[in-house]
Amino acid sequence: MVFNNTKVVPARLLFQKDTGALIEVFCLEPVEPQDYQLCFACESTCTWKAIIGNVKRWKTGKLHLYVAPDSPDREILIKMALEAELVERGEASVVAFSWQGGYSFSQVMEHAGKVPIPPYLKRDTEALDLERYQTWYARLEGSVAAPTAGLHFTQRELDAIDAKGITRLNLCLHVGAGTFLPVKSDTIGGHTMHSEPFSVSRAFLEQLRDKGDRPLVAVGTTSTRCLESLYYLGLHCLGQGAPGVVEQWEPYEQREDEPSLNEALGALIAYMDRSGIPELSSRTRIIIVPGYRFRLVDYLVTNFHQPQSTLLLLIGAFVGEAWHEIYDYALANGFRFLSYGDSSLLQKV
Repeated sequence: MVFNNTKVVPARLLFQKDTGALIEVFCLEPVEPQDYQLCFACESTCTWKAIIGNVKRWKTGKLHLYVAPDSPDREILIKMALEAELVERGEASVVAFSWQGGYSFSQVMEHAGKVPIPPYLKRDTEALDLERYQTWYARLEGSVAAPTAGLHFTQRELDAIDAKGITRLNLCLHVGAGTFLPVKSDTIGGHTMHSEPFSVSRAFLEQLRDKGDRPLVAVGTTSTRCLESLYYLGLHCLGQGAPGVVEQWEPYEQREDEPSLNEALGALIAYMDRSGIPELSSRTRIIIVPGYRFRLVDYLVTNFHQPQSTLLLLIGAFVGEAWHEIYDYALANGFRFLSYGDSSLLQKV
């Protein structure tokens, strides 16, 4: 079983103009430094891509963090003196942060930010979300949305999995805000898939290569997208000597030869050995739709997804036309959908 151990960060920060107007900055991913862990360790400045609410009201200048009068962290927040400066305006803007007090940016977010729960919940973040919107095994900070299939696994379930002799492995794919974007185009060919960073260890790749005929269970669509991207990174190594970004439609390209999964994983491991790196970091914008050929995943643990989503397309690719029957059953029997909903175990057709 493969789990995504990314950790959701309190990525929503609220700033205030001199006029009193509030501007929300929703941090997406670091720009400077680009490495997530280095960025979270910064103690005075860093720069992020962000979605900005009321961006038209932010013309120029720095904004100061809004500190609510009843905030339990008010004293710390005032000491931080967190400021934001708009560096670049766009659909995803670039914002530079600066603060005082020697706090890491991870601590800044912890005290100043809110958990970015999905917009379809149509409510503000509650205290309970700090615990509930995080997997039990979350380790590496960087996601702005939880890999929600993993929310069903407490230590009791993990211990039961171990007792069955099932090998548990971890990868890390940081879930971006693009996971909320619906498919608005008339055809899937008109949809632009978002890019997400991920990392896997050499030991992880070795275990995948050497697992033999043991079936692989992916916990969540994020784990699935990362796992399936590994095959194409291996093809990059076989063809050009090094991995690149896995592009949206790359899996659907016609190829003269068809290297095996073990050949692809072996090439990826060999690249890591040549480069002297114990962990591989890359990005994927792979889109999985009906017609996709799954290379690694045999079973999928996942929640029930909303219409017009790329996640539902992935389910259709995984179980074929049976997805209609599965979702009809869920609807008829009062199953709960979306992030805090019920789960399912699906077998690949």
